[in-house]
Amino acid sequence: MSQVSSSTPSPVSTQSRHPWRATARTVFAAVVGAISLVPTIAVTAGVDTVPAVAQVVTVSAAVTRVLAIPAVDQWLRTYAPWLASAPRP
Repeated sequence: MSQVSSSTPSPVSTQSRHPWRATARTVFAAVVGAISLVPTIAVTAGVDTVPAVAQVVTVSAAVTRVLAIPAVDQWLRTYAPWLASAPRP
């Protein structure tokens, strides 16, 4: 049996190279999701928590997906570098 050797290192994800940026982006997405709950929080007793949790998860997932789009990441590098996936080169 032959062994396969690779002379090129495997690429490292930006989450591994810049873990604090990945954390900041996730926190940002979660905060946006939580902000969407303001109308729900204003409702008095009798509010079911399952739709509220589903709302936070859905909005956070949507924001995270948008942040993963390369054009959005390029825009973030220009206008919000602290939220970009990697620092400017």
